[in-house]
Amino acid sequence: MFGKQKILIVDDDENIAELISLYLTKECFDTKLVYDGEDALAAFDSYQPNLILLDLMLPGISGEEVLAQITETRAIRPVYCPDRPKTELDRKIGLLTSGADDYITKPFEIQEVLARIQVQLRHMQQEPEHKA
Repeated sequence: MFGKQKILIVDDDENIAELISLYLTKECFDTKLVYDGEDALAAFDSYQPNLILLDLMLPGISGEEVLAQITETRAIRPVYCPDRPKTELDRKIGLLTSGADDYITKPFEIQEVLARIQVQLRHMQQEPEHKA
């Protein structure tokens, strides 16, 4: 993996998405912001991100449905960033077993988001070639 790593940020809260993007850009990541599920699917195809930060509560298509559709076509490391903590253990387990590689609840510390992104990208570098 050479060059800047591309992170697709999908969140209906534009302020949060822009804050994450500013911080990741400062850390030498290339970011793209989208604010709903339909745009997430289109951006996923055109932008070809290395990793996706995906909110669950999106207008139009939910984060869960976005995950289901993108993992049908390509191996990707999505990290969920839901708006509020989910106390239902079954839901967290369901998301993780259906393709999410991590789960971060808001509010979060941006340093933790960066650390989790770096872990996911490191895992990708250690894995055999992903399906395209």
